Amino acid sequence: MIVSIALFYIYQQLQDDKKINWSIISSYLSVQSAIILMGFSAVNWIFEIFKWKHLVSSFKEISFFEAIKQSLGSLTASIFTPNRIGEYGAKVLFFPKENSKQIVLLNFIGNSSQMLVTTFFGVIGVSLIGLNFKVSNWFIFGFIIAAFLLLFLFKKVEIYGFSIQKLVRKIAAFSFTFHRKNLLFSIMRYLVFSCQFFFLLLTFEIEIALEIALGTIFTMYLLASIVPSIHLMDVAIKGSVAVYLFGLIGVESWKIIAITSLMWLYNLVLPVLVGSYFVLRFKPQKP
Repeated sequence: MIVSIALFYIYQQLQDDKKINWSIISSYLSVQSAIILMGFSAVNWIFEIFKWKHLVSSFKEISFFEAIKQSLGSLTASIFTPNRIGEYGAKVLFFPKENSKQIVLLNFIGNSSQMLVTTFFGVIGVSLIGLNFKVSNWFIFGFIIAAFLLLFLFKKVEIYGFSIQKLVRKIAAFSFTFHRKNLLFSIMRYLVFSCQFFFLLLTFEIEIALEIALGTIFTMYLLASIVPSIHLMDVAIKGSVAVYLFGLIGVESWKIIAITSLMWLYNLVLPVLVGSYFVLRFKPQKP
């Protein structure tokens, strides 16, 4: 059912010419560009797979192939859930029941490190935009500060025995080397898909200074990441945010929609198609 709905939704999106005009997009893309884009996406997911393999190695060694199966299979199973929350439950199914809490914690650590990296580079992006366009950045900085204040204020609040304070203690129990390697994978992945976006700007013949392009890309990912959404709708969320931000510097909206659509195709649709194979062949762990 998951695979059928996923494939049907993707098919509908690809047929919607009102949102994605593939005939115009193809006029800008050469075979060489398409291969380079595929390379970016492959490296992007290789870093994510190695990151998951590293996280699981804290209690069990798994092969690279097992990490692929778990990462892409859980992606396919979670694309209909808000902010990929279903990924937590999906990854648990690959392990014995006694490891459930540990897997949820490790997945949280992996996702949190990616969000931390997105926030760090997002602040840099906001600063670059502010320096170049003298735009007031207090709203975005205020949002980030408010988020950290909320974490501090509610750190002792418990829901079903869970609190942020306890979670922080569990995360702190892992070694510095463990967290450093996890963070490195997150940084490398972020830089890869940011470079992929910049490569598409060049492919669509958008003339833009490097610092302005990176500042806008980093800000876009920060703003898109704090908006709750279903993963499959990332193309709409990132697309609307990108159209607004790049519109401030005079970039044609259809080119930005084309770029975000291609990012969606290469970094979500293709991995979901591969993940569908693993979902169809999935066999739950014996109790």
